Amino acid sequence: MLDIRPIILVVGIFLTTLGCAMLLPAILDLLLSDRDWLTFVFSAGLTLFSGIALVLATWGRSETLNVKQAFVLTVVSWLALVTYAALPFWLGELQLSFTDAFFESMSGLTTTGATVITGLDSVAPGLLLWRGLLQWIGGIGIIVMSIAVLPMLQIGGMQLFRMESSDTSGKILPRATQIAGSLAVLYASLTALCAVSYFFAGMQVFDAVVHSMTTIATGGFSNHDLSLGYFDSLSVDMVASVFMILGSLPFALYLIALRGNSGPLLQDSQVQFFLIMLVVLILIAWAYQVYGDVNETGFALQLAIFNVISIVTGTGYATTDYGLWGEFSLIFFFCIMFLGGCAGSTSCGLKIFRLQVVLETVRISVNRMLYPSGVFPARYNGKRLEDNVIAAVMTFVFLFFVCFGLLALTLNLVGLDHLTSMSAAASAIANVGPGLGDIVGPAETYGRLPDVAKWVLSFGMLLGRLELLTVLVLFSPMFWRT
Repeated sequence: MLDIRPIILVVGIFLTTLGCAMLLPAILDLLLSDRDWLTFVFSAGLTLFSGIALVLATWGRSETLNVKQAFVLTVVSWLALVTYAALPFWLGELQLSFTDAFFESMSGLTTTGATVITGLDSVAPGLLLWRGLLQWIGGIGIIVMSIAVLPMLQIGGMQLFRMESSDTSGKILPRATQIAGSLAVLYASLTALCAVSYFFAGMQVFDAVVHSMTTIATGGFSNHDLSLGYFDSLSVDMVASVFMILGSLPFALYLIALRGNSGPLLQDSQVQFFLIMLVVLILIAWAYQVYGDVNETGFALQLAIFNVISIVTGTGYATTDYGLWGEFSLIFFFCIMFLGGCAGSTSCGLKIFRLQVVLETVRISVNRMLYPSGVFPARYNGKRLEDNVIAAVMTFVFLFFVCFGLLALTLNLVGLDHLTSMSAAASAIANVGPGLGDIVGPAETYGRLPDVAKWVLSFGMLLGRLELLTVLVLFSPMFWRT
């Protein structure tokens, strides 16, 4: 029988941390004499009460967390955090419905960046800070999970990144705790550096702080309806582009580089593939604008660099409605939504290493057809790929597109047009944020969607952020019988 005590303990710790985080926007609103500080205090009190109660009820009862418990914990903790994080949106001056509040909270913590809020320029600073904090918390959470938990759960080929001394299921929890400390310092340092860079690029202090959190988290929430287009600044665009890339590289390799060994980061095939892919996609977007007379050469390059990086990394910032460039741009940006960044980063999507494994599998298959007697071992990053890793990756990719198709079909059934259904589904499961078209495009919000569609997309965001199988396995009767 499943022992839920360690699950309850960890959820309680997470809720307690979230409750403390709510006090930051409360203090900001209090200093600025905004009435929403009372909402944050009430929400923080309720969250802290729930978290501390769960911790006290289970403290010292269990010291280990096995694989089965880790599956349940991952999903339950995310849902609990999203539900409590929605309270300020639901109870505050914005007076969002619970559906909208849950959607906004899910989008924040999964670092998706889709929003239902309009008039961001006039929203209270506390709520803007809270949106940034949610994405920042979600970013560090997914890094720790992808480094310390998912490799042991063998989700979608993530066992490739299993770290030494983390090969026993009972060590999942303490290992995650150890890793989180080092990563938190690195993550906070990159955020501070990003904030300083934004400030010198021309942002006000508050904008620089909030946007630095959502940039490093590759989340894309902005304080303005026009997103980063509000600043209309080449310097801001370039700072954002650099730090979106930094947020999409493996954080574990950063830690190794900081210890004096930069080789693994510079020589990692995933990093090299990712950077080369970005260059190629940017050149395609730039060439299309220039030769299609969409924008002049210099401005076209600026738009290509920023918007390609934003969509590929899953950040979702926008400086223009690229859907207006023509039919090719619709297909182009729709396709690159699925790509994502590197494993062990804050980025989302399919992940670069899975694309590499798929391409390697295709290469091997072609070679075997041409040379039936030949021996062609599959390799990744200089090491031989085991058959179980290849099978896990191919299964994940198949399920990814099946889930995307089912989400798009469901959205179409509830009344959305084909472009909106497909782009919103892709944006949700790839955790990108903006979709395409007149309803959920880069210049629009998700506020006009029916409530059913918002719940469907919230589930899609959770699926994408937790790597599909972490959620889907809980629907298997066999999981509960074993």
